[in-house]
Amino acid sequence: MSSLPNGIKAVLTKAPSDVVVLSSLRTPITRSYKGQLKDAYPEELLSTVLRATLDTHGTDWIDPAVIEDVAVGVVLSELGGSKASRMAMNHVGYPHTTSLYTVNRACSSSLQAIANVAAQIRTGMISVGIGAGMESMTRNYGSRAIPEHYWPALKESPVKDARDCVMSMGITSENVAERYGVSRGDQDAFAVESHRRAAKARADGSFAQEIVPVTTRFQEMDKQGNQVGDEKTITAQNDDGIRDSISLEALAKLKPAFRPDGASTAGNSSQVSDGAAATLLMRRSTATELGLSQHIIGKFVNAVTVGCAPDEMGIGPALAIPKLLKQVGLDNGDVQRWEINEAFASQAIHCVRELGLEEEWAKGRVNPDGGAIALGHPLGATGARMTSTLLHGLERDGGEVGVASMCVGTGMGMAGLYVRE
Repeated sequence: MSSLPNGIKAVLTKAPSDVVVLSSLRTPITRSYKGQLKDAYPEELLSTVLRATLDTHGTDWIDPAVIEDVAVGVVLSELGGSKASRMAMNHVGYPHTTSLYTVNRACSSSLQAIANVAAQIRTGMISVGIGAGMESMTRNYGSRAIPEHYWPALKESPVKDARDCVMSMGITSENVAERYGVSRGDQDAFAVESHRRAAKARADGSFAQEIVPVTTRFQEMDKQGNQVGDEKTITAQNDDGIRDSISLEALAKLKPAFRPDGASTAGNSSQVSDGAAATLLMRRSTATELGLSQHIIGKFVNAVTVGCAPDEMGIGPALAIPKLLKQVGLDNGDVQRWEINEAFASQAIHCVRELGLEEEWAKGRVNPDGGAIALGHPLGATGARMTSTLLHGLERDGGEVGVASMCVGTGMGMAGLYVRE
C-alpha cells in the first residue's frame, strides 16, 4: 500500500517509477453474426492492434524488442487463446524474445491484463509491456459463456453462490432491476441516451484517434444463413452497432429477453460483439531513457477487484469504484470522466445511482460517448477498449483523472484509475 499515491496532488505528481501509457488503440467494435468483423478471427483482430501499436507514432518509433511481455484478455477462445495470440504477435513483427500470456477474468479480462502488466513493471519484472484483449463472439459464443462440461457436484451444490455462478447474465440483470428498483422505462431511456451519445461521437470523429481500421474478409448472408454473392475484402473503420435513430417508442415494443415478466430486452442490454484493443505501458524512467517521453499520453495509477453475490453480479462497479478511490485518497469530485460498462441498463443505472453520479451522468461525464449498449461488449477486449476511450476522451475534454469500471460474470467488479498527460 505504501507505493500508492495518497490524495489528488500525489496522484497527479510525476515520478520516474510511474507506469505510463504511450499508446492505447482498438479496432472498431462490430455486431457479432452481422457486423463487418463477423468473419474475422479474434487473433486476426489482435494482430491488427498489436501491429498498430508499433506504428502509433510513426514507423520505427519503438523497437519491438524492448517490449518484454504481452498480456491478452480473452474469454471464449480455444485453449484460452494463448497459442493463437502468440502466433499473431510474432506474425506482425514482434520477436520471439517477447513473451505472451492470456488472462481470463470474464468481462474485465483486458483491464486485468493491463493491471497485470502495470504490476509487472512496478515490481521490476519488466520495464515495457502491453495489456491487450480480443474476442470474436461470432465464432466462440456457442455456449453463451456458460460451461457445458464441469463437475456434476457443482450443479447440485448446497451453496447457492456456487450454483449461481452459471446463472444467465440476463437473469442477474433482472435481479438487479427488481432488487434496486430500476424500471423498464428507465432502462429504455438509458439505452436511447447511450446510442445518442455514441452516434454523436461517431459522427464528429471522436473515436478517430483510438480506432484502427481492420481489413478482412466478409461474406454476406441472408436470414436463412445462405451466402449472398461472393466473399469480399472490406475495411471496417467504424463501430457498427450504434443506432442513430433509435427511439423510446421502438424500444418499448421489444419483448423481455430473459424472463416473460422482465424488463431487460435486446435493446437495453449490451450487444454481442467482436473486437480487440491494446495498451502499451512502460516505466516512466524507461520512456525517458528510450527518448519516448514526448509520446506519453497517460499514467496508470491503480486497479482493484471486488467480489459480490453471483446472482447480482451487475452491482460490481458500485463496490469496486469506492474501494479504488479510497486506496488512493480520492473522492468522486476528483474524477472528470467515468467509463462504466453497460452490460445491462439495469445494472449501469443502479451503479450510477449508488455511486452518487446521477448529476455527472446528466452532464455527460459518465459514458459521454455512449457505452456497451450502443458500442458493444466483446468480452475479452472490453477493458482495454474502455481504457482507450477513456484516455483519448480525457485528452479531448481537457480532463485529468478518469475511471474505467465494469461488472464481471460470476459476481465481481473491477475498476481502474488513469491520469491523462
